[in-house]
Amino acid sequence: MRGATHAKWAALAVAVALTATACGGGDDGGGGGADGIVSSSWGDPQNPLEPANTNEVQGGKVLSMIFRGLKQYDPKTGAANDMLAEKIETTDSTNFTITVKQGWTFSNGEAVTANSFVDAWNYGASLKNNQKNASFFGQIEGYDQVHPEKGEPTAETMSGLKVVDPQTFTVKLTQKFSTWPDTLGYAAFAPLPQAFFDDHAAWLNKPIGNGPYTVSSYAKGSQMELVRWDEYPGDDKAQNGGVTLKVYTDNNTAYTDLTAGNLDLVDDVPASQLKNVQADLGDRYINVPAGIIQTLGFPFYDPAWNKPGQEKLRQGISRAINRQQITDTIFQKTRTPAVDWTSPVLGADGGFKDICGDFCKYDPAAAKQLVQEGGGIPGGTMKISYNADTGSHKEWVDAVCNSINNALGNNTACVGNPIGTFADFRSQVSTQKMPGPFRAGWQMDYPLIQNFLQPLYYTDASSNDGKYTDPEFDKLVDQANAESDIAKAVETFQQAEEVLRDDMGAIPLWYQNGSAGYSDRVSNVTLNPFSVPVYDQIKVN
Repeated sequence: MRGATHAKWAALAVAVALTATACGGGDDGGGGGADGIVSSSWGDPQNPLEPANTNEVQGGKVLSMIFRGLKQYDPKTGAANDMLAEKIETTDSTNFTITVKQGWTFSNGEAVTANSFVDAWNYGASLKNNQKNASFFGQIEGYDQVHPEKGEPTAETMSGLKVVDPQTFTVKLTQKFSTWPDTLGYAAFAPLPQAFFDDHAAWLNKPIGNGPYTVSSYAKGSQMELVRWDEYPGDDKAQNGGVTLKVYTDNNTAYTDLTAGNLDLVDDVPASQLKNVQADLGDRYINVPAGIIQTLGFPFYDPAWNKPGQEKLRQGISRAINRQQITDTIFQKTRTPAVDWTSPVLGADGGFKDICGDFCKYDPAAAKQLVQEGGGIPGGTMKISYNADTGSHKEWVDAVCNSINNALGNNTACVGNPIGTFADFRSQVSTQKMPGPFRAGWQMDYPLIQNFLQPLYYTDASSNDGKYTDPEFDKLVDQANAESDIAKAVETFQQAEEVLRDDMGAIPLWYQNGSAGYSDRVSNVTLNPFSVPVYDQIKVN
């Protein structure tokens, strides 16, 4: 996940792609019981596992096991509950006093204090440290001095952070933000031990956190071994002896290993196996709603894709996609056609609403007319880029292109553009090198409408990979963030979403369920609302 210039919320960007290679045995670690080891499919993280530098799902899975922050999101509801926060107090939604619980330590024995948070946040915000999620701290006073838009920093630390005593610190924001405390369960806000700063290279090689697990070893391209930390002081202690995350280039291979008894958990069942999964796994198959949306992004940084009137082109492309047919035939009830840019898990009160309207309804005649009115497809053929290291993306990209080509009566209007690995794909996306539309998506950090909009579409947001910008959208987001009335804030966010719709800043495709399968060697396997396994609660039989 990523944030925005004023971002307070951002998420493990949905790059649910498994990377590298391995085969493994589900019996790793010997026997079962509380000391048994769970083996699970995984992909190498894009970046080192610094909390403020991890903004994709695979790295986020590890951070969720080795860190605990001020807040922790409920594994069933996603609600932001106090974890290390004894209390978070405010009288004006701008100035906050945070009291950190006593008795918490990092796995190396260091106490978790107010400084553990303040130092970590200042590190994450600093331009000098080049952290992907720096803008998560953008609402704190003084951020513009440690992370200026241009030039060198004029301060080492943010003026809005003050340590009062070993367990207390204060935060001053640049504007009212009534729900800011709810963002503090996101990994970017995790505390860091002094060891992180004393020997940064050693810490990166073997991260030290304060969560239920510690990192035992990591071989890039192969696996990461995490073991239970027996002195962990939290209530959510690990119910197993550890988790071995095995890297896979292809999630079909992971699924084959699962059904062969060589792997305990696959948390992304490939589309090609959905027709078999019920027969293969029975009640060991999980298919539950999740806060995930898949979209098509556009390279607004490319003049060929950012001309006046091209909103009609994007609207036409959207109308040329037969979402219902694709979700029925390829995804077999694990996707639902999108009608907005959020997720049904928000509910009507949380902001879920059919805002896309006709622009998300399949209509070949309307699609053809809109594309023509929008100047036609740049260069005559558009390439939809995706990472080719899983079996899932090629199928739906080909289906989307077939739908577009059929609707427009042009067999060369759309083609898929596979890019080798997820890391390569993300590298090209994040450096603005896409030759046309590209697969995109979002996995929420917490069930708030803001999390689906600001990190992705606010000007210069760090997850705004297509560089979409609209001053009216930005203004409405700022107004919504400052609104103390939650219902009014949701309404204002929806107005911003209407601006996004009229621009068709990204094309909503479908909402994604959490999909997983597990072996008969483990039990108590669940996915949280973010579609991430609740690893610490898995039991080895």
